[in-house]
Amino acid sequence: MPGKSPDPQTGRPSLGLYDRPGLETITGIEVIAILLSLVWLIGTVVFFLVARGEDASLEGLRFVMTLLTVFLPIGMIWIVATAARAGRVMREESARLQAAIDAIRQSYVAQMQKAAGGGDAAVLQKLNEIAATARKTEAALTGFAALRERAAAPPKPAGAGKPAEAPAEDQGLLALGTQPADTAPPLPSHDFIKALNFPETAEDKDGFAALRRALRDRRAAQLVQAAQDVLTLMSQEGIYMDDLRPEPARPETWRQFAKGARGKAVAGLGGIHDRSSLALTAGRMKQDPIFRDAAHHFLRLFDRTFAEFEPTASDAEIQALADTRTARAFMLLGRATAIFD
Repeated sequence: MPGKSPDPQTGRPSLGLYDRPGLETITGIEVIAILLSLVWLIGTVVFFLVARGEDASLEGLRFVMTLLTVFLPIGMIWIVATAARAGRVMREESARLQAAIDAIRQSYVAQMQKAAGGGDAAVLQKLNEIAATARKTEAALTGFAALRERAAAPPKPAGAGKPAEAPAEDQGLLALGTQPADTAPPLPSHDFIKALNFPETAEDKDGFAALRRALRDRRAAQLVQAAQDVLTLMSQEGIYMDDLRPEPARPETWRQFAKGARGKAVAGLGGIHDRSSLALTAGRMKQDPIFRDAAHHFLRLFDRTFAEFEPTASDAEIQALADTRTARAFMLLGRATAIFD
């Protein structure tokens, strides 16, 4: 508690910062009021003693005038004295309050500086969790990119590395026949859904196996590659699908979207309400033409692929697909491009 120092105005010791103001019974104001009251009383007594010998018919009026003359000025003196004392108390309280506010401000600034210098454990823990999530997603996307490059590379011929023999005779180019992707069996729904969610970690063997099977399917491979592109671009803004918690939409709403419904009819699909992610995505859409083209390409592929997937999918499979990272990216980009408005 700070010590008491003399008040430069009154010369009395000033109150401490958090001290309750003492009750002063008599101050200079009261002393002045008492002296003025005594002077007035003496003056009125002398006046009425001198004027006592006048007409007795005015005795009643003289009594009333005596009361007013004596007590009215005294009452005014004490009203002024009370107001002056109240004003002084208010000034002292105002100075004490200002000192308390300054002390609280200095304490707050000191705490903020201490927190900035030493670090807040909760904030550091949250930052560490975000960094771990970013590393996990980056590792999974890196593994997927390598797998995608291997799947896109053309197979080596059986006689690679040996000198090619000169053909006996020139042959014309053969017409393109049926591609292996055309004769491949349809991709199972559970593999398609797992591929759209991408591997959880670099050790997710089931996720990478489903991803390899999806890359052999022409319909799924295009959507998976487009989804990887937008997820990589959004991760540059610090937007990760694992951090989003969308409101689930009913399977009937997804089926309406697959059948071509747009706007308010499918507004339930825009279940992403994270304002920071929406603002960052919308800003990137306006400023980065590469991101904008990748986002529109992904939205078109998702629309077309889901329309092909929906007729044979059960409600449980639609709900599982809606919870994948690819579907969350679709919801976020759909909100940012206002396709659900």
